[in-house]
Amino acid sequence: MVTPEPVLVEKSWSKDLEKQVYSEWKEKKSYAFDRNSPKPLFSIDTPPPYVNTPIHIGHATTYTMMDFFARFRRMTGHNVLFPLGLDRNGLPIEIAAEKKFGVSLRDVSREKFLEMCQQVLEASSEASIESFLRLGISFNAWNAGTEVGDAYYTDSVEYRALTQATFIDMWHRGLVYEDSRLNNYCPGCKTTLADEEVDHKEVPTQLSHVVLTVKETGGKAVIATTRPELLCTAAMVIFNPEDKRYASLDGKTAVIPIYDIEVPIQAHPFADPAFGTGLVFMSRSAGDQDAIRFLREMHIEPLSAITTEGAMNEVAGFLKGMKVEEARKKMIRHLRERGWLVKEEKVMHRIPICERSKHTIEYITMPEYYLKQVEFKDAIRKIANDIEFFSPHSRQFLLDWIDAVSIDWAISRRRYYATEMPLWYCISCGTVIVPPKGKYYRPWKEKPPVEKCRCGSTEFRGEERVFDTWFDSSISPLYILGYPKEFFTKHQQCTLRPQGKEIVRTWLYYTLLRCYHLAKKPIFRDVWIHHHIVDEHGKKMSKSLGNVINPAEILDKYGAEPFRFWCAVEGNLAEGDLRCSFERIEGAGKTLTKLWNVARFVSQFRMQPAAVRLTETDKWIMQEMNELITYARGRYEAYDFHMPATRLKHFIWETFASHYIELVKSRAYNHEGRFPKEEQNSAVFTLNYCLDTMLKLLAPVIPMMTHRIYNDLRGKNVHEEHFPSVKETFVPGFAADELMELNKEIWKTKKDGGLSLKTGISKLTVPEKFRKLEQDIVAAHAVQKILYGDALKIEL
Repeated sequence: MVTPEPVLVEKSWSKDLEKQVYSEWKEKKSYAFDRNSPKPLFSIDTPPPYVNTPIHIGHATTYTMMDFFARFRRMTGHNVLFPLGLDRNGLPIEIAAEKKFGVSLRDVSREKFLEMCQQVLEASSEASIESFLRLGISFNAWNAGTEVGDAYYTDSVEYRALTQATFIDMWHRGLVYEDSRLNNYCPGCKTTLADEEVDHKEVPTQLSHVVLTVKETGGKAVIATTRPELLCTAAMVIFNPEDKRYASLDGKTAVIPIYDIEVPIQAHPFADPAFGTGLVFMSRSAGDQDAIRFLREMHIEPLSAITTEGAMNEVAGFLKGMKVEEARKKMIRHLRERGWLVKEEKVMHRIPICERSKHTIEYITMPEYYLKQVEFKDAIRKIANDIEFFSPHSRQFLLDWIDAVSIDWAISRRRYYATEMPLWYCISCGTVIVPPKGKYYRPWKEKPPVEKCRCGSTEFRGEERVFDTWFDSSISPLYILGYPKEFFTKHQQCTLRPQGKEIVRTWLYYTLLRCYHLAKKPIFRDVWIHHHIVDEHGKKMSKSLGNVINPAEILDKYGAEPFRFWCAVEGNLAEGDLRCSFERIEGAGKTLTKLWNVARFVSQFRMQPAAVRLTETDKWIMQEMNELITYARGRYEAYDFHMPATRLKHFIWETFASHYIELVKSRAYNHEGRFPKEEQNSAVFTLNYCLDTMLKLLAPVIPMMTHRIYNDLRGKNVHEEHFPSVKETFVPGFAADELMELNKEIWKTKKDGGLSLKTGISKLTVPEKFRKLEQDIVAAHAVQKILYGDALKIEL
């Protein structure tokens, strides 16, 4: 009898087939968002990546996983809002422009510098979009627009207008104010930073033991400091209340050398008795964020000794004009020469640095605008507890940060490529002019929306500062939901915020804060927090270590589908880091080859009508499939694709291919009519049903391959099918492991005897529970005589 030809023509899946699929999706706008759909909404606030560099392996992995979520929810009957956003604001863009054109932001006009930023953005935006397309990401649209579901840029007129509108609302609600206080300042980026943008690192430094004079007694006391250049801003000398060495100094006055500044000596728990001498010098200029909190607690007026260029100012006296490091060295020499330095030692010291440029943070007094947050900590904490977190332990990242918030959020920045603060000032009386909402304002180059101030003056100064980029990014859920228009009135909560753990304290926290100020409710139902992609050895990827894997190289070498399957089977990114290597991705691709081979085999047999009478073997595999369906749906709903994909991988290789197909292929072919037609139909139906179900379960994970197979076999789009559900349950009289162990033992016996697996068995004794599988066992193992007993016996 002639064996039928498979419907799938290609003998294997290849990356070359992917372009046909994703190009078709793009051309047909297959995933366009329907804002008028009656289906329940599932909205994903996708993190808009910076576009100053091509997407990295973290982007490729996490956006692929977000695509899992979107595709699954479409198959469960949801109208999925899954927009592509690109973040084109802030420091990374400016730094890229400075590097490309070899200029500093202050070297050219503002207008010219903005043009340079635009040139950088155009090329990099296209590169990001192309990479996402090749990965098979099912964003609603690839072109930027103004409708819900369109792709968006955070530097678009519409987005910036909304940022400004929300600021105007907050201004009128009394949530914004201007104040001059010590701020985190990056000399490299030349702007104020929020606490959330400050990292820390341990560096070797010199601890200087400096002699002070006690005014009342003329005695000496020794402090230890890593910042002797700040002696000019001395505020207080403190010791721990438990440190009895200095109890007699409490309430007395210290005279600071060089500058002859008199400051109080006082007991305070902030002092660490184990640090240096136990006497701690507190500066009005502050050396770190803890010192700023101390000044605030003690109601001490700050005084900055450092300029925005990172040099000492006039307060520092003879050190004026020197860079901080140079001034420190000169002060140490000065103290040593005059006998005020009694000891020097090398220590490791934790210093604040800019998270982007890595420059050392200085603390400079400057006027900035602030958004109130401290008084709303309890409200945000309640929201954090109301939201569902995946994984649940990730909630603690947010709660810990809320607890750490101690000052209001500095939202103004002294840069160029960001959303401008929509404010003007009357030159005569100082009145602040706040425009009406509804358009994008650029006060540094535009006139205010009024001709005359209430004082009668017609002269105004436009605000030149811009917003912190997180002030922009934190309205992303409002923007994608069409705030404050009609669509938002019907859908005031975004279903999911997926994001990395490293920006919980910025993007997630600020979004919850801002949206609470505007809507007074949680803006998200669910939050999915992911960890990092690391190398084969668990190390963070970096150019300096030479262990970076470029997604473009992966796509060129393997295509998207092996990478996507690796994303699922490697681990649960919400629980921990994933290890990435070319070898692991290549290994994941072997399962795709197996699935393709299975599909080619099954495609030989045309699907039979559903009204068939199933054999016991077929009932067994159907029930195995039922359990996979139930498990996959439950885990997918919890944003876990790892465990279902792992089970599906085992099912494809072992349960289905190695055991079920081997048991029923003789019945499916039915050469010479050995089996009744009804039993052949049962096998053909079950093979096709299981293949279809596997394709549907895997469609969110490997969408291009499943699309191609399903379309070739069924003439339908698998992504428009409903996610599988259990129609009928079966109760096999044996466990799956028992049946597979029986097969394995028979194959092992033949192999140990040096025989082909096709070699016949003269007599086989199997447990009674397998009696209803007799014909399949006999055909699969070429059994001449089968008997039933308590234990397995094989006679070759």
